[in-house]
Amino acid sequence: MSGDERMRLFVAYTLAPDDRERVAAWQLAKLAESRARLVPPEQLHFTIAFLGSRPGAEIESIAEVIRSAAAGAGPMPLDLSRYRETRSVGMLVFEDSSGEAARVAEAIQQGLEEICSYRREARPWLPHITVLRFRRPPRLHPELPALGQISPSEAAVYHSVLRRDGAQYDVLRSVALGGR
Repeated sequence: MSGDERMRLFVAYTLAPDDRERVAAWQLAKLAESRARLVPPEQLHFTIAFLGSRPGAEIESIAEVIRSAAAGAGPMPLDLSRYRETRSVGMLVFEDSSGEAARVAEAIQQGLEEICSYRREARPWLPHITVLRFRRPPRLHPELPALGQISPSEAAVYHSVLRRDGAQYDVLRSVALGGR
């Protein structure tokens, strides 16, 4: 890949495999009957920053921002709060009672702004996992899964490739979090 080749990128917290499996099992049990498209288990994550189309040459700088922001990060326990639908996605929304996940996300967003790879949204970061995609909101009110606390395992820069059957996400660089 050449340094000037453009890539659709985002930064996110990844889920530990056991957390990902529990969310995926809940999707199949509670959401599969809807006409919406389930987000595949390997694509479940907490988005921190959508960067859009960026030159491939920026990947190492983005990874360095993540490494710097994640250095010394403590545990990030997140508690499931609710299910929410927007105009195009269904999501599980989490509470960040320790504030650590938000603190690191903020540091990542600030670092990305400093290297001119990102411009923050006006609204504060919301810890959530997108579990459904749809053209019309199905207006579901599913029973919430009994997940207990979820702690992101890594922060990563992802490459998002748009395909006919949905986006494919590939981790390009990742950094372990919170003693994991």
